[in-house]
Amino acid sequence: MDNKNSQNNKNSSPNRMAIIIALISALLLWYLYSMIADQIKESTNIEVTFNEFKAMIVEGRVEEVEIYTDRYVIIPKGQADNAIKLKYYTGYLYDESLLTVLDEHEIPHRRVIEDTRVSLLESAIAIILPFVAIYVVMWFLFRTISKNSGGVMGVGKSNAKVYVEKSTGVTFKDVAGQGEAKESLTEIVDFLHNPGKYARIGAKLPKGALLVGPPGTGKTLLAKAIAGEAKVPFFSLSGSDFVEMFVGVGASRVRDLFKQAQQQAPCIVFIDEIDAIGKSRDSHYGGNDEREQTLNQLLANMDGFDSSKGVVILGATNRPEVLDKALLRPGRFDRRIIVDKPDLRGRIDILKVHAKNVLMHDSVDLDAIARATSGAVGSDLANIINEAAILAVKHGRNVVTQDDLLESVEVVIAGKEKKDRILSKEEKRIVAYHEVGHALVTALEKHAEPVQKITIVPRTMGSLGYVMQVPEEEKYLMSKEEIITRIVTLFGGRAAEELVFGSITTGASNDIEQATSLARAMVTQYGMSNKFGLMGLETVESKYLDGRPVLNCSDVTAGEVDKEVMSILKECYDKAVALLADNREVLDKIAEYLIAKETITGEEFLRLYKEVTGITLDKVTEKDKDKIDASIIDLPSANANDKEEKEDNNISNNSIE
Repeated sequence: MDNKNSQNNKNSSPNRMAIIIALISALLLWYLYSMIADQIKESTNIEVTFNEFKAMIVEGRVEEVEIYTDRYVIIPKGQADNAIKLKYYTGYLYDESLLTVLDEHEIPHRRVIEDTRVSLLESAIAIILPFVAIYVVMWFLFRTISKNSGGVMGVGKSNAKVYVEKSTGVTFKDVAGQGEAKESLTEIVDFLHNPGKYARIGAKLPKGALLVGPPGTGKTLLAKAIAGEAKVPFFSLSGSDFVEMFVGVGASRVRDLFKQAQQQAPCIVFIDEIDAIGKSRDSHYGGNDEREQTLNQLLANMDGFDSSKGVVILGATNRPEVLDKALLRPGRFDRRIIVDKPDLRGRIDILKVHAKNVLMHDSVDLDAIARATSGAVGSDLANIINEAAILAVKHGRNVVTQDDLLESVEVVIAGKEKKDRILSKEEKRIVAYHEVGHALVTALEKHAEPVQKITIVPRTMGSLGYVMQVPEEEKYLMSKEEIITRIVTLFGGRAAEELVFGSITTGASNDIEQATSLARAMVTQYGMSNKFGLMGLETVESKYLDGRPVLNCSDVTAGEVDKEVMSILKECYDKAVALLADNREVLDKIAEYLIAKETITGEEFLRLYKEVTGITLDKVTEKDKDKIDASIIDLPSANANDKEEKEDNNISNNSIE
């Protein structure tokens, strides 16, 4: 019964407000109408001088005169048919002869006594209307500010969404590729379900766990899976939900959140994007009073509650380096759970999870797709499966084939084919030689990965062509020789242009960018420079985002680093030119074939190489026939704004700008 009354009160409140607003609107309309009527009335009166008034009387143009205390109002003749009566007026001037003149010309005149009293209604409107208008404006303002906080009186209330048992529809079975993270979280869930067996040995429940990893790796998905597995109240909200424009609101919401959590213990509280309120309080990252008060309150509450009651705080972020040190110490967030990019086995499992509800052909090989997407995260793999399903429907098929999946890999990495971009004959030759230069250097180098596909078909992400390579195995380390080989391969396109055409184009801009980045990392981070040895000269910031390197050396040393990088790049470029010059006949033959067909496979590439040289290169095996590496050497267009890059250990774009 109480619930019904509460519901009726909630429903009647908006109705009452609607009635009040309607009444206020009616009063405003009436008031505006009165003002407009007065304005129209005033606009029909024309002021004249007293002499002009007397002249009008003499000329017989006056029909009637009204005498007020401060003016004469003249009603002219000839207005019988006019809807709006035009009147003249002039200021009051005492003149004894005026009445005589009016009588002589037989003009009616009368004295008008004005009613200066203000009506009760007008007085009430004048007094009440401003206050009512202010109330309505403030009501809308507070409703907008606190629309997610329970109304005007609920600004400081927590607005966490509460999930119980499997209401999220996600369990640990739906999470793949993150075995270690699942294991750590499973322990927490088991601790909440069976606290006795941990208490007997003296183990204590961790107060908090921090999920850390790049975007798209499944941090939020893991939190939803916990909600499905825990079968305890699960509070879910974002860090930005605490911060409002009013100082102190965030701290109040933190207090209310922990109060609710302790009342419903055992439970789990999940704060997504915790860096929104947990940034370091030093001046390096900046801040504001509201955020710092919210952080202080969070720190105090995490210290103050009793973990034996079964309240666990989960946080998720991809910027752990900006979090306050006090937030990360043991006793607050006791565990840091790394949710990193999945390995080959993890990618296979993720693809299986996303493919279970998609109709797949029996010939589909998800292992090949997993090899083709080295460095991809869970959201990328989900997008690839979805794109493949869309392509299957587009081509009129009822099931997804391996070709659909391979094409979706290209769509996600390089974009769709741009069929309306027609290259001139000369540009097509340049692009062909550029791509064959990359592929030929790859085939000639010992530590390079085999070529799978070469194409000069433009793509929507700005690529005019690209080379796909197949990794023989997934690697987590790169040797110095492999990095040098990679730089030589990146310079293969520019070397082919200069060797064949005697000039260079903008096509190698992205190649040069990536080659410079690799060479600089060799000198400043990897200790692979003969000049600097094992000295670390750069640190990486935002590891899980852009991974931006920052120099931590003097300007003099930075200048020496530039010279060392230039020396490495020059040696690699000279090597690329030498390799292509020694194999000029092969370069011309394969480039002509590519111009004619626009796309060739790795097998065709090796067959042509064998026909010209008589040498067999074991760079593409039968096992790798359908496997595409996400390592791409591409040739984007001259517009730098159209370029999109994906880089990892085995993912790279080499573009023309």
